[in-house]
Amino acid sequence: MGAISTTQGRQSKMLGLGVHRPERIVTNDEICEFIDSSDEWIQTRSGIKNRRFADPEENVVQMSISAGRKALEASGISAEQVDTVIVATSTHLELTPQAAAKVAHGLGTKGPAAFDICAGCAGFCYALAVASDLVKAGTSQYVLVIGAEQLSVTTDPYDRTTRFIFADGAGAVVVGQSDETEIGPAVWGSDGSQSDAIVQTIDWYDYITKADVERPWIRMNGISVFRWAAFEMGKAAQKVLDVAGIKADELHAFIPHQANSRITELLAKSLNLSDGTPVANDIAETGNTSAASIPLAMEELLRTGKAKAGDTALLLAFGAGLSYAGQVVKLPKL
Repeated sequence: MGAISTTQGRQSKMLGLGVHRPERIVTNDEICEFIDSSDEWIQTRSGIKNRRFADPEENVVQMSISAGRKALEASGISAEQVDTVIVATSTHLELTPQAAAKVAHGLGTKGPAAFDICAGCAGFCYALAVASDLVKAGTSQYVLVIGAEQLSVTTDPYDRTTRFIFADGAGAVVVGQSDETEIGPAVWGSDGSQSDAIVQTIDWYDYITKADVERPWIRMNGISVFRWAAFEMGKAAQKVLDVAGIKADELHAFIPHQANSRITELLAKSLNLSDGTPVANDIAETGNTSAASIPLAMEELLRTGKAKAGDTALLLAFGAGLSYAGQVVKLPKL
Protein backbone atom coordinates (compact mmCIF):
# COMPACT_ATOMS: atom_id res chain seq x y z
CA MET A 1 0.00 0.00 0.00
CA GLY A 2 1.29 3.48 -0.86
CA ALA A 3 2.31 6.00 1.76
CA ILE A 4 -0.89 8.04 1.27
CA SER A 5 -4.17 6.33 2.04
CA THR A 6 -7.03 7.11 -0.34
CA THR A 7 -9.33 7.29 2.66
CA GLN A 8 -7.29 9.78 4.66
CA GLY A 9 -9.57 12.20 6.47
CA ARG A 10 -12.72 10.29 5.53
CA GLN A 11 -15.34 10.52 8.29
CA SER A 12 -18.85 9.13 8.76
CA LYS A 13 -22.31 10.34 9.66
CA MET A 14 -25.91 9.23 9.96
CA LEU A 15 -27.73 10.59 6.92
CA GLY A 16 -31.31 9.71 7.84
CA LEU A 17 -33.47 7.80 10.30
CA GLY A 18 -36.64 5.71 9.95
CA VAL A 19 -38.60 3.56 12.40
CA HIS A 20 -41.34 0.97 12.49
CA ARG A 21 -43.65 0.94 15.49
CA PRO A 22 -46.18 -1.91 15.41
CA GLU A 23 -49.78 -0.73 15.47
CA ARG A 24 -50.93 -2.86 18.38
CA ILE A 25 -50.68 -0.99 21.70
CA VAL A 26 -50.53 -3.25 24.76
CA THR A 27 -51.37 -1.66 28.13
CA ASN A 28 -50.05 -2.66 31.54
CA ASP A 29 -53.56 -3.88 32.41
CA GLU A 30 -53.47 -6.30 29.48
CA ILE A 31 -50.06 -7.61 30.59
CA CYS A 32 -51.40 -8.05 34.15
CA GLU A 33 -54.12 -10.43 32.93
CA PHE A 34 -51.33 -13.05 32.83
CA ILE A 35 -48.93 -11.95 35.58
CA ASP A 36 -49.41 -11.07 39.24
CA SER A 37 -48.73 -7.33 39.04
CA SER A 38 -50.42 -3.95 38.59
CA ASP A 39 -50.25 -0.90 36.36
CA GLU A 40 -48.98 1.17 39.30
CA TRP A 41 -46.21 -1.34 40.18
CA ILE A 42 -45.02 -1.59 36.57
CA GLN A 43 -44.93 2.19 36.11
CA THR A 44 -43.12 2.72 39.43
CA ARG A 45 -40.51 0.02 38.77
CA SER A 46 -39.87 0.58 35.06
CA GLY A 47 -41.56 3.76 33.83
CA ILE A 48 -43.54 1.75 31.27
CA LYS A 49 -47.20 2.63 30.61
CA ASN A 50 -47.70 0.97 27.21
CA ARG A 51 -45.69 -1.05 24.75
CA ARG A 52 -46.22 -2.30 21.21
CA PHE A 53 -46.46 -5.89 20.05
CA ALA A 54 -46.12 -6.93 16.42
CA ASP A 55 -49.02 -8.75 14.79
CA PRO A 56 -48.52 -12.53 14.53
CA GLU A 57 -47.76 -12.24 10.81
CA GLU A 58 -45.17 -9.45 11.38
CA ASN A 59 -41.56 -10.36 12.13
CA VAL A 60 -38.04 -8.93 12.45
CA VAL A 61 -37.46 -8.99 8.69
CA GLN A 62 -40.70 -7.16 7.81
CA MET A 63 -40.26 -4.55 10.54
CA SER A 64 -36.65 -4.02 9.38
CA ILE A 65 -37.75 -3.49 5.77
CA SER A 66 -40.36 -0.96 6.90
CA ALA A 67 -37.86 1.01 9.03
CA GLY A 68 -35.14 0.69 6.37
CA ARG A 69 -37.38 2.09 3.66
CA LYS A 70 -38.13 5.20 5.78
CA ALA A 71 -34.43 5.67 6.63
CA LEU A 72 -33.51 5.59 2.93
CA GLU A 73 -36.24 8.12 2.20
CA ALA A 74 -35.01 10.48 4.95
CA SER A 75 -31.43 10.13 3.66
CA GLY A 76 -32.23 10.71 0.01
CA ILE A 77 -30.29 7.54 -0.79
CA SER A 78 -31.72 4.91 -3.13
CA ALA A 79 -31.77 1.22 -2.22
CA GLU A 80 -29.41 0.53 -5.15
CA GLN A 81 -26.73 2.76 -3.58
CA VAL A 82 -26.61 0.71 -0.35
CA ASP A 83 -23.61 -1.62 -0.40
CA THR A 84 -23.88 -3.03 3.14
CA VAL A 85 -26.85 -3.98 5.33
CA ILE A 86 -26.39 -4.75 9.03
CA VAL A 87 -29.30 -5.95 11.17
CA ALA A 88 -28.82 -5.94 14.95
CA THR A 89 -31.26 -8.42 16.49
CA SER A 90 -31.56 -11.24 19.02
CA THR A 91 -35.05 -12.29 17.95
CA HIS A 92 -34.74 -13.26 14.28
CA LEU A 93 -36.18 -16.74 14.78
CA GLU A 94 -34.16 -18.49 12.06
CA LEU A 95 -30.52 -19.35 12.67
CA THR A 96 -30.10 -19.36 8.88
CA PRO A 97 -30.35 -17.38 6.66
CA GLN A 98 -29.43 -14.10 8.32
CA ALA A 99 -32.16 -11.46 8.51
CA ALA A 100 -29.97 -8.87 6.73
CA ALA A 101 -29.88 -10.75 3.41
CA LYS A 102 -33.70 -11.01 3.36
CA VAL A 103 -34.03 -7.35 4.33
CA ALA A 104 -31.58 -6.26 1.62
CA HIS A 105 -33.58 -8.21 -0.96
CA GLY A 106 -36.90 -6.90 0.34
CA LEU A 107 -35.69 -3.32 -0.05
CA GLY A 108 -34.67 -3.85 -3.67
CA THR A 109 -30.92 -3.41 -3.18
CA LYS A 110 -28.36 -4.77 -5.63
CA GLY A 111 -27.08 -7.68 -3.52
CA PRO A 112 -24.97 -5.84 -0.91
CA ALA A 113 -22.90 -7.35 1.90
CA ALA A 114 -25.45 -8.38 4.52
CA PHE A 115 -24.96 -9.69 8.04
CA ASP A 116 -26.60 -9.75 11.47
CA ILE A 117 -25.09 -8.60 14.75
CA CYS A 118 -26.30 -10.29 17.93
CA ALA A 119 -25.26 -8.22 20.94
CA GLY A 120 -28.54 -8.00 22.84
CA CYS A 121 -29.64 -4.50 23.77
CA ALA A 122 -26.22 -3.10 22.78
CA GLY A 123 -26.74 -4.35 19.22
CA PHE A 124 -27.62 -1.07 17.50
CA CYS A 125 -24.61 0.82 18.87
CA TYR A 126 -22.37 -2.15 17.98
CA ALA A 127 -23.73 -2.12 14.42
CA LEU A 128 -23.36 1.66 14.18
CA ALA A 129 -19.71 1.39 15.25
CA VAL A 130 -19.03 -1.27 12.61
CA ALA A 131 -20.84 0.76 9.91
CA SER A 132 -18.92 3.91 10.80
CA ASP A 133 -15.58 2.10 10.55
CA LEU A 134 -16.56 0.47 7.22
CA VAL A 135 -17.33 3.89 5.75
CA LYS A 136 -14.18 5.50 7.19
CA ALA A 137 -12.03 2.67 5.82
CA GLY A 138 -13.54 3.02 2.37
CA THR A 139 -14.90 -0.53 2.43
CA SER A 140 -18.48 0.76 2.15
CA GLN A 141 -20.09 3.88 0.71
CA TYR A 142 -23.55 3.59 2.29
CA VAL A 143 -24.42 1.23 5.14
CA LEU A 144 -27.99 0.61 6.26
CA VAL A 145 -27.95 -0.11 10.00
CA ILE A 146 -31.11 -1.58 11.54
CA GLY A 147 -32.02 -2.55 15.09
CA ALA A 148 -35.11 -4.78 15.20
CA GLU A 149 -36.71 -7.02 17.81
CA GLN A 150 -39.83 -9.08 18.35
CA LEU A 151 -39.56 -9.81 22.06
CA SER A 152 -43.30 -10.50 22.40
CA VAL A 153 -42.63 -14.01 21.06
CA THR A 154 -39.51 -14.75 23.14
CA THR A 155 -40.80 -13.72 26.57
CA ASP A 156 -43.11 -15.98 28.58
CA PRO A 157 -46.55 -14.32 29.00
CA TYR A 158 -46.67 -15.71 32.56
CA ASP A 159 -43.19 -14.55 33.66
CA ARG A 160 -43.65 -11.51 35.89
CA THR A 161 -39.93 -10.61 35.74
CA THR A 162 -39.70 -10.05 31.96
CA ARG A 163 -43.15 -9.89 30.38
CA PHE A 164 -43.96 -6.30 31.37
CA ILE A 165 -40.58 -4.96 30.16
CA PHE A 166 -39.98 -6.18 26.63
CA ALA A 167 -41.65 -5.17 23.37
CA ASP A 168 -41.34 -5.01 19.57
CA GLY A 169 -40.18 -2.51 16.97
CA ALA A 170 -37.44 -1.50 14.55
CA GLY A 171 -35.31 1.54 13.79
CA ALA A 172 -32.83 2.20 11.00
CA VAL A 173 -30.21 4.72 9.91
CA VAL A 174 -28.17 5.16 6.75
CA VAL A 175 -24.46 5.75 7.43
CA GLY A 176 -22.40 7.51 4.77
CA GLN A 177 -19.32 9.63 4.25
CA SER A 178 -18.80 13.00 5.94
CA ASP A 179 -16.12 15.71 5.95
CA GLU A 180 -16.42 16.09 9.70
CA THR A 181 -16.64 13.54 12.51
CA GLU A 182 -20.35 13.04 13.08
CA ILE A 183 -20.09 9.54 14.59
CA GLY A 184 -17.48 9.54 17.32
CA PRO A 185 -15.24 6.63 18.35
CA ALA A 186 -17.10 3.74 19.97
CA VAL A 187 -16.47 2.70 23.53
CA TRP A 188 -17.64 -0.88 23.86
CA GLY A 189 -17.08 -4.06 25.84
CA SER A 190 -18.59 -7.07 27.54
CA ASP A 191 -18.62 -8.97 30.80
CA GLY A 192 -19.18 -12.65 30.05
CA SER A 193 -18.85 -13.50 33.75
CA GLN A 194 -22.40 -12.12 34.01
CA SER A 195 -23.71 -13.91 30.93
CA ASP A 196 -26.42 -15.59 33.02
CA ALA A 197 -28.02 -12.25 33.96
CA ILE A 198 -30.08 -12.21 30.73
CA VAL A 199 -30.35 -15.65 29.25
CA GLN A 200 -32.28 -18.09 27.06
CA THR A 201 -33.64 -20.77 29.39
CA ILE A 202 -32.61 -23.81 27.32
CA ASP A 203 -30.63 -24.20 24.12
CA TRP A 204 -32.38 -25.44 21.00
CA TYR A 205 -30.58 -28.78 20.86
CA ASP A 206 -31.65 -29.66 24.41
CA TYR A 207 -35.17 -28.53 23.59
CA ILE A 208 -35.27 -30.84 20.55
CA THR A 209 -33.65 -33.87 22.21
CA LYS A 210 -35.04 -33.83 25.75
CA ALA A 211 -38.52 -34.99 26.64
CA ASP A 212 -41.02 -32.81 28.46
CA VAL A 213 -39.06 -29.55 28.44
CA GLU A 214 -40.65 -26.15 28.03
CA ARG A 215 -39.75 -24.13 24.91
CA PRO A 216 -36.94 -21.59 25.33
CA TRP A 217 -37.81 -18.22 26.84
CA ILE A 218 -35.76 -15.17 27.79
CA ARG A 219 -35.19 -14.87 31.54
CA MET A 220 -33.55 -12.00 33.38
CA ASN A 221 -32.06 -11.41 36.80
CA GLY A 222 -33.30 -7.84 37.08
CA ILE A 223 -31.32 -6.97 40.22
CA SER A 224 -27.97 -8.04 38.68
CA VAL A 225 -28.66 -6.11 35.50
CA PHE A 226 -29.84 -3.03 37.40
CA ARG A 227 -26.70 -2.96 39.59
CA TRP A 228 -24.38 -3.42 36.63
CA ALA A 229 -26.13 -0.80 34.49
CA ALA A 230 -26.46 1.77 37.27
CA PHE A 231 -22.80 1.57 38.39
CA GLU A 232 -20.75 0.45 35.39
CA MET A 233 -22.60 2.33 32.64
CA GLY A 234 -22.06 5.73 34.27
CA LYS A 235 -18.31 5.12 33.92
CA ALA A 236 -18.76 3.92 30.33
CA ALA A 237 -20.77 7.04 29.46
CA GLN A 238 -18.02 9.28 30.82
CA LYS A 239 -15.45 7.33 28.80
CA VAL A 240 -17.48 7.88 25.61
CA LEU A 241 -17.45 11.64 26.25
CA ASP A 242 -13.70 11.56 26.97
CA VAL A 243 -12.76 9.77 23.74
CA ALA A 244 -15.03 12.13 21.77
CA GLY A 245 -13.29 15.09 23.43
CA ILE A 246 -16.46 16.75 24.65
CA LYS A 247 -17.95 17.64 28.02
CA ALA A 248 -21.40 16.64 29.27
CA ASP A 249 -22.61 20.26 29.22
CA GLU A 250 -21.92 20.43 25.47
CA LEU A 251 -24.47 17.68 24.74
CA HIS A 252 -27.83 18.58 23.21
CA ALA A 253 -29.35 15.19 24.17
CA PHE A 254 -28.66 11.96 26.05
CA ILE A 255 -30.11 8.82 24.47
CA PRO A 256 -29.52 5.78 26.66
CA HIS A 257 -30.93 2.31 25.98
CA GLN A 258 -34.56 2.29 27.14
CA ALA A 259 -34.11 -0.43 29.74
CA ASN A 260 -35.74 1.09 32.77
CA SER A 261 -36.57 4.70 33.62
CA ARG A 262 -34.83 4.41 37.00
CA ILE A 263 -31.56 3.34 35.34
CA THR A 264 -31.93 6.25 32.90
CA GLU A 265 -32.39 8.72 35.80
CA LEU A 266 -29.30 7.40 37.63
CA LEU A 267 -27.16 7.60 34.48
CA ALA A 268 -28.35 11.11 33.63
CA LYS A 269 -27.61 12.24 37.19
CA SER A 270 -24.10 10.74 37.14
CA LEU A 271 -23.26 12.68 33.95
CA ASN A 272 -24.08 16.14 35.37
CA LEU A 273 -25.87 17.23 32.20
CA SER A 274 -26.79 20.88 31.69
CA ASP A 275 -30.22 21.88 32.97
CA GLY A 276 -32.86 21.21 30.36
CA THR A 277 -30.78 18.74 28.32
CA PRO A 278 -33.37 16.30 26.96
CA VAL A 279 -32.97 12.70 28.09
CA ALA A 280 -34.78 10.13 25.96
CA ASN A 281 -37.79 8.60 27.69
CA ASP A 282 -39.35 6.56 24.91
CA ILE A 283 -39.76 3.59 27.28
CA ALA A 284 -43.03 4.99 28.69
CA GLU A 285 -44.95 4.27 25.48
CA THR A 286 -42.62 1.78 23.77
CA GLY A 287 -41.22 -0.52 26.46
CA ASN A 288 -37.75 -2.05 26.17
CA THR A 289 -37.19 -3.03 22.54
CA SER A 290 -33.59 -4.22 23.02
CA ALA A 291 -31.57 -3.52 19.83
CA ALA A 292 -34.36 -1.29 18.43
CA SER A 293 -34.48 0.95 21.49
CA ILE A 294 -31.81 3.55 20.58
CA PRO A 295 -33.12 4.42 17.09
CA LEU A 296 -36.73 4.43 18.35
CA ALA A 297 -35.75 6.77 21.21
CA MET A 298 -33.81 8.95 18.77
CA GLU A 299 -36.90 9.20 16.57
CA GLU A 300 -39.13 10.18 19.50
CA LEU A 301 -36.82 13.08 20.44
CA LEU A 302 -36.67 14.34 16.84
CA ARG A 303 -40.39 13.85 16.13
CA THR A 304 -41.48 15.74 19.26
CA GLY A 305 -38.97 18.55 18.67
CA LYS A 306 -37.03 17.93 21.91
CA ALA A 307 -33.95 17.60 19.69
CA LYS A 308 -33.20 18.41 16.07
CA ALA A 309 -31.07 17.08 13.22
CA GLY A 310 -27.43 18.09 13.69
CA ASP A 311 -27.65 18.16 17.50
CA THR A 312 -24.85 16.44 19.43
CA ALA A 313 -26.11 13.39 21.36
CA LEU A 314 -24.61 10.69 23.53
CA LEU A 315 -25.83 7.19 22.66
CA LEU A 316 -25.32 4.43 25.25
CA ALA A 317 -26.68 0.89 24.89
CA PHE A 318 -26.28 -2.05 27.26
CA GLY A 319 -27.74 -5.47 27.99
CA ALA A 320 -27.35 -9.19 27.37
CA GLY A 321 -23.82 -10.52 27.26
CA LEU A 322 -23.52 -8.54 29.39
CA SER A 323 -22.40 -6.10 26.70
CA TYR A 324 -22.37 -2.35 26.10
CA ALA A 325 -21.47 0.22 23.46
CA GLY A 326 -21.73 3.97 23.10
CA GLN A 327 -20.70 6.88 20.91
CA VAL A 328 -21.22 10.63 20.56
CA VAL A 329 -23.09 11.42 17.34
CA LYS A 330 -24.71 14.23 15.40
CA LEU A 331 -28.41 13.39 15.08
CA PRO A 332 -29.72 12.50 11.61
CA LYS A 333 -32.71 13.76 9.63
CA LEU A 334 -36.09 12.14 10.19
